[in-house]
Amino acid sequence: MRTELVTTLKRQATELLADLERDKEPILITQHGLPSAYLVDVETYQLMQQRMAVLEGIARGEQAVAEERVATHAQARKRLARWLK
Repeated sequence: MRTELVTTLKRQATELLADLERDKEPILITQHGLPSAYLVDVETYQLMQQRMAVLEGIARGEQAVAEERVATHAQARKRLARWLK
């Protein structure tokens, strides 16, 4: 992964964005020698958001199982019978 100073971002934003679009590799932006932000292309960001949504759904399901908020197939079918006709 590439690392750039925040001053480089200020001075060469257009070039950095072009590199980002071409290489699809995140750029770590540092400020005062410390990590400050990641710059990622739109496609990568959207994919990360989709993956995060799936992982959050899995986590909610695992939490429901841990809290025993589950139903058998027969119970679920009975509850949803009016919509399954």
